[in-house]
This record gives sequence, structure tokens and C-alpha cells, in this order.
Amino acid sequence: MVKALIVDDENKARNILQHYIINFMPEITDIKQAESADAALELLKTYTPDIVFLDVEMPHKNGFDFLIELKAPAFDVIFTTAYNQYAIQAIRFSALDYLLKPVDPDELKAAVQRHLGKKESAQQKQELYQNLVQNIEKKEVKDFKIAVPSSEGVYFFMIEDILRLEAESSYTHIHLRNRKPFIASKTLKHFEDMLEEFSFIRTHKSHLVNPRHITRVSNDNEFVLLTDGSKVEVSRRKKDEVLQQLKLR
Repeated sequence: MVKALIVDDENKARNILQHYIINFMPEITDIKQAESADAALELLKTYTPDIVFLDVEMPHKNGFDFLIELKAPAFDVIFTTAYNQYAIQAIRFSALDYLLKPVDPDELKAAVQRHLGKKESAQQKQELYQNLVQNIEKKEVKDFKIAVPSSEGVYFFMIEDILRLEAESSYTHIHLRNRKPFIASKTLKHFEDMLEEFSFIRTHKSHLVNPRHITRVSNDNEFVLLTDGSKVEVSRRKKDEVLQQLKLR
């Protein structure tokens, strides 16, 4: 039995989400609603949900304030938000889930299925929430810390520490400055979308490179060389694009 709590100041939004859950998510058998962060905190004294659908933008206390006050939630959080790029980036960088309003039933089902398939420990979950809280206190996205769960635990690092990312099927090898590489169970496209505003360069279908760590391009333009001494291939069809991005053409 999966129990859920919907926290949203808009009555219509709560009822629509509950309707979708009842009609499309038979795994969730118990649903309660709260119209504010304070009401949710009071309800949690007697109700223990597995998933909380948490609105980001609420008066008085928003969804992030709710998490800060709660300190160590035992449940999974799926944020619901109107398009707020800063909030979305903070959530994504912390490896947490969100749904854009108006909520799409298929995206709701996918988010709940991800919850059901999660194998994170209570400690890992708490580390992700703590990272989110720290991220939202930053003034700029470039100062956010990225959280990436792996089979070895959760890795935390700054954008500036990324040297390059390399695809292997549906996995990504992440190479960091002064740290050993590790494997993330996300596609390279996932990270490319996340890092889009930071001008990372796709040199090849399998390689995404942080331009801040490129020291030079080989004479034949077939490789870029990085600050750690590694060489990354530049595909033939990417050459002109890479040179333009590096302002070498």
C-alpha cells in the first residue's frame, strides 16, 4: 500500500492531482490533502505518507521552506511547479523529481513509477534534500552543487569540477577534476540538457566536454586536449561546430 499527501494552496490543483492519482495510479491507495505547508506539518504528526506531492510556490511558506522546517523527511518528494527555471534547476541538480503544472497524467505515472523503483537509503535521500536546501540558498545556478546517485553512493560536485562526460549505452562516465571517474545511470542527453546554459560542448555523439578545461585543439582538429592531459575525440561532423564554440573559426 502506497500512501500519498498532496500539499498545494490551490484547491483546484489538489483535486485535479487527486483525480489523476485515483484514476491512473492504483498503487496509491490512500491520499490526503493539505492546503498549506503548516497544515501539512500538522498532518504529518499522525499521517505517514510514502510520497508527498509538494507545490513549490505557496504563500507564507513555500515548498522549500516546508522541507527546511521538516529537516529529515522519511518520504519521497515529487515537486509540482509552474515553470520556474531557477526552482527546476535546483531540483534537477539535487537529483529530485518534479512535475510541471498543469500536471500531465503520463508524466505523473512516470514519476510515481520512478518512486516505486527507487533503492536509495534513508541517508542518501537525506543527503539529496540537504543539497537542495543548500542550492536554493545560492544566488546563481552556477553555484549549485550537482548530486548524482550511483551504486557507490551519492556523488556531489560543482559544475566547474566536471572535465568531461562520456556515454556508454544508457549510462554516463563522469570525469571530475582531482577525483576518480564514476558511472551514473543516466544518459548523456540527461546531463547535456541539465548543463545546457553552461556551454558544454558535444564534441562527439559520446562525449560532452566542459570548455573551461579545454587547453587546446589538436593540429588536425580531431581532438581537444584537457587540463588533466586527456584527449577527447572530435567527430568529423562536429568539427566546425566545436571550433565555432571555441571561437577558433
